[in-house]
Amino acid sequence: MARGPRERGVDRVLKLFSFLQSNGGPARLAELPHALGAPKSTIYDLVNILSEAGLLEVRGKESNVYFGKLIYLYGASYLRANDIVARGREMVDALAKETGETSELCTRLHGKQVIVHARPGSRPLRISSEIGSRIPLPWTASGRLMLSQTPLAEISAILEPEDRTMPDGKPVDIAAFAAECHAHTQLPLARTVGMISRFTQCLAAPITNQAGQVEATICFVLPIDIPEEKMRMLEAKLLEASEAISLGGDALR
Repeated sequence: MARGPRERGVDRVLKLFSFLQSNGGPARLAELPHALGAPKSTIYDLVNILSEAGLLEVRGKESNVYFGKLIYLYGASYLRANDIVARGREMVDALAKETGETSELCTRLHGKQVIVHARPGSRPLRISSEIGSRIPLPWTASGRLMLSQTPLAEISAILEPEDRTMPDGKPVDIAAFAAECHAHTQLPLARTVGMISRFTQCLAAPITNQAGQVEATICFVLPIDIPEEKMRMLEAKLLEASEAISLGGDALR
């Protein structure tokens, strides 16, 4: 079905917000038309409307554009309404403080894992976890848990072309990946080793909603050489955290 003018306008707003989020900071107004592939007059009008509404702010001599105060208020309202995210943030901070390891709270947006909250560990060489980062689901331990209850056809549909290539350049075998995800309906934890970086591994546990569906994950991002005894301790801590945050239903155990 063809999109109408109103839908095209909404698409431009979403594209602008996505660009600003992925940019990781303000962008010059003059750069936006080229970045978004739209006429200068259209983008300038859009930025003006959104800044007057409080959704964007334009600052400085170079007219740097970024999210406005209203976006923050919307985010705060989301946290008040989403108990899993609110409690998950607190648990991430507690785990990082207690274990000294980098901890994350992640959720899914289409074919990507999104880091909602992260807290670095206390190691001298810290493992960076950027809040707001979007990572293809086949690359992550969390992705295997998030898609554990998702049919093969739906998994194939949500993965964009950029999600179908692994960090080493190899194509993702969708059927094999889906089978790996489905195996985690019976596994309490997911672990990937050296997948994004050969120096790190990820350990993740599912967080379920009241219907027993995986809504988010809580995870550790760890050095590759964690001693086995400490790994067992971290697994136990992660399972305790997962069960404490999950809202009920048939949590994966």
